[in-house]
Amino acid sequence: MAANWRRLNGTRIEIPVKEAVEKTIKEQHEQGYKLKVCIGTDSQVRNEVIEYATVIVFLREKKGGFMFINNSSTKQKMSLRERMISEVAKSVDIAYALCDLFDQYNVALEVHADINTDPHFKSNTALKEAMGYILGMGFEFKAKPDAFASSSCADKVV
Repeated sequence: MAANWRRLNGTRIEIPVKEAVEKTIKEQHEQGYKLKVCIGTDSQVRNEVIEYATVIVFLREKKGGFMFINNSSTKQKMSLRERMISEVAKSVDIAYALCDLFDQYNVALEVHADINTDPHFKSNTALKEAMGYILGMGFEFKAKPDAFASSSCADKVV
């Protein structure tokens, strides 16, 4: 699982992300918050480099939220469809690595794909595969316009 996680304010998360997530869940529950977690990834192509941002968004019921962020990049050439699926794969990898924690602490989990449900948008070409991949792994799936973890949160930090 990817290292180099940080908070939005830039503070590095120095312990493994699974430990940090468990610690966060415990702290939030102790403070009386009911949590939901949304995981999403977005990417941008800059000078032949694909830059990714994957986020773990913690939502406190009626009390806002916060996120953990991981940035990575690759110099691999790929089509838009391949890039959309690689974003989903990064989100699914994190969700899969953490899902036992979410089950253990009864935290709802959604995996968000930065893919448009409107067929007039190019990203729509990957919708069926992304949805099948996420649902096939047993996760709840959200696409645009409901996929705020990828299309709003990750989009701001990629």
